[in-house]
Amino acid sequence: MDAMLVEYLPILIFFAIATAIAGFAVGASYIIVQQRPDAQKTSAYECGFEAFDDSRNKFDVRFYVVAILFIIFDLEVAFLFPWAITLGKIGVFGFWSMMVFLAILTIGFIYEWKKGALEWE
Repeated sequence: MDAMLVEYLPILIFFAIATAIAGFAVGASYIIVQQRPDAQKTSAYECGFEAFDDSRNKFDVRFYVVAILFIIFDLEVAFLFPWAITLGKIGVFGFWSMMVFLAILTIGFIYEWKKGALEWE
């Protein structure tokens, strides 16, 4: 058990060094830079002009649909990289299971397209 824990020591050292560097950078920025924000710097920024409406307005659902589609297809690519690397080891079963996964995503994409979720008016 101790031998397995020793293998994690470099990771622990890495996290300790990363935390120390990040803490040093944040601390140094507070010490070196003068903290005197003016009214212009602390004002709300929205496209270069003052906000003219309430910020609690409803968003169009298409923003959320586009965000969800981006996440879905981004995760698809994230699954493809390890699959491509280990394809020689996982064999035919791994190949066909990924083809089923891609087919399900393609069917979902076609469904979204046919429903008009990708249309922007």
